[in-house]
Amino acid sequence: MSSESAGSDVREKLRSLDRLRRLRYLLWLAIVGFVLGVTYWGFGFIGFQPRVVLGRLTAMYEFIAQGFFPPDFQNFTVYTKERNITGLRAIPVSFRNWGRPIFESLASARLSLVKASLVTLLLGFMGTVLAFPFALVLGVLGSERVTPFPFNFVFRGTLSAIRAIPAIVWIFLYIPIGPPSQITAVLAIGTDSIGNLGRLFTDDLEEIDEGPIEAIRSTGASGTQTVSFGMLSQVSRSFIAWTLYILEINTRIAISLGVVGAGGLGLMIRNSQDLFEFQQTAAGLIMVFIVVLGIELISSRIRARLRPGEHSGKGLVEAVRDLFDPKKWLGVGKPRD
Repeated sequence: MSSESAGSDVREKLRSLDRLRRLRYLLWLAIVGFVLGVTYWGFGFIGFQPRVVLGRLTAMYEFIAQGFFPPDFQNFTVYTKERNITGLRAIPVSFRNWGRPIFESLASARLSLVKASLVTLLLGFMGTVLAFPFALVLGVLGSERVTPFPFNFVFRGTLSAIRAIPAIVWIFLYIPIGPPSQITAVLAIGTDSIGNLGRLFTDDLEEIDEGPIEAIRSTGASGTQTVSFGMLSQVSRSFIAWTLYILEINTRIAISLGVVGAGGLGLMIRNSQDLFEFQQTAAGLIMVFIVVLGIELISSRIRARLRPGEHSGKGLVEAVRDLFDPKKWLGVGKPRD
């Protein structure tokens, strides 16, 4: 091949790449234009008026600044509520005598922010635990590696149907069992989590290596043993990490369900708003922030430890010690040799 023909081929290739690059730019511009166009049309369809919203921001600021501050933690514990201890002072008072007011509030039938926080955490936790075995079975059977195509779509379709209905709708579908309450909230969260967890489990199983599976099969293992030791052994850490992630989401869902009567922090926030006690509403929102942030930080740290190779060479004592290291939580610590 002559140098001229080789140069011509190179130029043609460059022109082809240039055309492809311009086509990609045009495609992205078309997608962005479509998204912006639909958004603009959607604002008009729902009657959204930006100028009206911007004009009322000042009133919103005054409403929050004057009505929500300072937060009133009178309902922090039963002790502070009975003695009419208001404001931020209610928090340190509740920790006197080794936190006795807090333990009394947890044992009391009366509502308090401390007890509502525990209820919210329990709703999310129990819903996740209830969903895990069902999600595991449906997730495994939904994988094409376990159930042949197209029969696996029976289980995938089941998971999709469950996921299509949000938890706040499920709690009303469980009305024949009882009105919106803590019991139906656990069932609603659990049902919603089956769809979410099961889909994540199925997707993980589709990406595992085939080598260990073939090795297990070559030993004459049964189908159940192949699934347990050849498949689930590869994704066990990932499954636990996904379950912890869903636990974070379920804690937020539990707060939302509380607004419709399921109890917990959501119910206390709604009650305080109905009584126009906005300073107590602010205290409830602060507790929501603390609960959600706390469960997210703990979950993220545990999930980080489950990632393969990230913490290799560390013993159990060192791992537990790192959980109480502020620099590790903030991500500013220096890596150890």
